[in-house]
Amino acid sequence: MVNTCRYDGQYTCDWDQMLAQRAERMKSSIIRELLKVTLQPDVISFAGGLPAPEFFPIREFREACDYVLQTEGEKALQYGPTEGYPPLKEFLAEKMQKYGVPAEPPNILLTNGSQQALDLIGKVFIDPGTVVVTGRPTYLGAIQAWNAYEARFVTVPLDDDGMQVDLLEEILKREPVRFIYVLPNFHNPAGTTLPLERRIRLAELAAEHGVFIVEDDPYGELRFEGEDITPIVVLHKENTIYLSTFSKTLSPGVRLGWIVAPERVTAKLVQAKQGADLHTSTFIQMVVNDICQRGLLRPHVHKLRQVYRERRDVMLAALEEHFPPGTSWTRPQGGLFLWARLPEGCDSEHLLRVAVEEEKVAFVPGSAFYPDGDGRNAMRLNFSNAQPDVISEGIARLGRAIKRELAK
Repeated sequence: MVNTCRYDGQYTCDWDQMLAQRAERMKSSIIRELLKVTLQPDVISFAGGLPAPEFFPIREFREACDYVLQTEGEKALQYGPTEGYPPLKEFLAEKMQKYGVPAEPPNILLTNGSQQALDLIGKVFIDPGTVVVTGRPTYLGAIQAWNAYEARFVTVPLDDDGMQVDLLEEILKREPVRFIYVLPNFHNPAGTTLPLERRIRLAELAAEHGVFIVEDDPYGELRFEGEDITPIVVLHKENTIYLSTFSKTLSPGVRLGWIVAPERVTAKLVQAKQGADLHTSTFIQMVVNDICQRGLLRPHVHKLRQVYRERRDVMLAALEEHFPPGTSWTRPQGGLFLWARLPEGCDSEHLLRVAVEEEKVAFVPGSAFYPDGDGRNAMRLNFSNAQPDVISEGIARLGRAIKRELAK
């Protein structure tokens, strides 16, 4: 590379020419950009994956902060081990073992949100051209994290029961797949849940073809309908990396997630994290641990399930009333999102501009969740962040916008 910095009375650099090649693959999150629009007070937003802020456990956090600072302030404000705060790891291990997850403190790594977990997996497992299988659509954050490491995405369509696992076998036969990424519970963005029989078949195919699974489970505790389904990591213990987070149950602002993986894998992920940030905030881990140890997490999650179920039901009823014929949507059993499909030819990116400008309502276009930019006739709608009356009004506005676009 030619040095593009020069001196003509003052030093100047052509920074675009100085960037590493991987930086060209980095793209802004449309959701992050949309959050700027939705700060406008007159815009109703179904765009962000935001928990309901009025139910954040602020009092519990205040009390836990005071307790930690009073009793272990010096330790809380000091550097800590990369692997994470041991008492919190012990709590998580015990909690996950109740579901059969093979979790012990040595194979748990605390991260800065599960987004960092995705980045660490990319850093450790993805070379340029590495084939990664995802759903179609899939989580935008995974696309962003692994694009930077030059992954090659191969996608499997979703239906109302999640990834169509029966289509996976042909892909595994023809492609040198490194791993399969799946969100089995209340998928982001689709809101679907993978049935047990598909989970079993997925584990069988992964074992047969020598690939591992990344099971991303940020929403699993937010089930408000139906029975819990066995996690994939229980079915494929030695070859699954399991991710979860406190972002959806306590607060996204604490940026606290975790990875469960075989110890050899955990050791390598720890090395990658050391080069990234040394360790996750000791203070935050101790505060969250105090909340958990005092038994405050379970009743809080139970309340969220009730709230989110009501809001989902309100959104489903509003969709039935206001969306035109030819549209359809998923009916999530938990989580924060549902996925709406528009008639072919209706471009959700164009619709977003119209909806924001003319109706003051926002959503995320489906193309954000496809590695190849497909999905332009779909949208993700978040139901957790808005009050029921606001949801009804917002869906009515969006329905008007869709009808006008179809009339054209």
